[in-house]
Amino acid sequence: MCGKSFTMKHYLKQHQLIHSGVKAYSCDQCGRAFTQSGQLQKHLLTHSGIKAYSCDICGKDFALKSTLKQHQVIHTGERPFSCDLCGKSFSWKRSLKSHQLIHTGERPFSCHECGKSFTNSGHLKAHQLIHSGVKAYSCDQCGRAFTQSGQLHNHLVTHSGIKAYSCDICGKTFSLKQNRNIHLRIHTGHDVYCCDQCGKEFITDTHLKRHMFTHTEERPYKCDLCEMTFKSPHYLREHQQIHTRKRFSKRGYCEDQHGARSQRSQEADRPHRRKREKTYTCDECGKDFTGKAELKRHQVIHTGERPFSCDICGKTFNRIGNRNRHLRIHTGHVYCCDQCGKQFITNTQLQRHVYPH
Repeated sequence: MCGKSFTMKHYLKQHQLIHSGVKAYSCDQCGRAFTQSGQLQKHLLTHSGIKAYSCDICGKDFALKSTLKQHQVIHTGERPFSCDLCGKSFSWKRSLKSHQLIHTGERPFSCHECGKSFTNSGHLKAHQLIHSGVKAYSCDQCGRAFTQSGQLHNHLVTHSGIKAYSCDICGKTFSLKQNRNIHLRIHTGHDVYCCDQCGKEFITDTHLKRHMFTHTEERPYKCDLCEMTFKSPHYLREHQQIHTRKRFSKRGYCEDQHGARSQRSQEADRPHRRKREKTYTCDECGKDFTGKAELKRHQVIHTGERPFSCDICGKTFNRIGNRNRHLRIHTGHVYCCDQCGKQFITNTQLQRHVYPH
């Protein structure tokens, strides 16, 4: 079938089970099936929580010795598997095979719910969690929930305030590396998505789709709690976080009322200490503001207007403050890190950068 050769007949028989498609040994906990009992026994260790094998370099623990060996390749920097078409190299053969599907255009794993197809089964399984509606990983700080632990981990970085990834061209900083890479498309012009109605350009297809809602008056997405409607699911999700925050706030208030009122809570009731009510609401996303001017500044995000331009390079901005900060790149008025010499256009960016040092 595949021409692979073996030293013993026993090994050949074991191998031939792969081609037969028979997987007689299945896991009681997750349903995954295997061709051999030994493979099942190894797999069961991943559910036990026991991670007896540790990496000497980074300290990461693993349930299987084979998984540790695969991991250690990362530290050696070896990439022995290379793509014949584009030259990109990989640490593992399976990574190369998965990559090669990009060139063939083959997407053999298809979702039976929506028909979307994927290059590997792992991406399909991650996608199918969207349809299940199960979001087992939630953020303790804002209540937002996610289908995968990795998504939650990435989200938590946004609360930390640490923005370790910066754009070498304009100095803008980001919490996540992929957000920085997406941003770079603005400067390179690669993979830009253009609106066929107004000509505005976007760096991701998601941003373009979100923008397209501004060209329609339909508001099909409705909040179950307050009946407010929105043009896109993105704005609905943002709005629903307002209710989540209110629940947290109300719970804290009630706890305060049932106990002895603190000095801080008494001071909060005084007229001169009370916060201004947010009476101005954005029709697009439902975000509330205390003043009309703040609302107008915010609405520029949805209209796509960028009336402030740099006289030197022509780059445009939606706020004059952003344009003025950008000008520091050209004038040389920058903030410099005294440890590594890296330059930033705002003191805030410098402080974020200094934190890891």
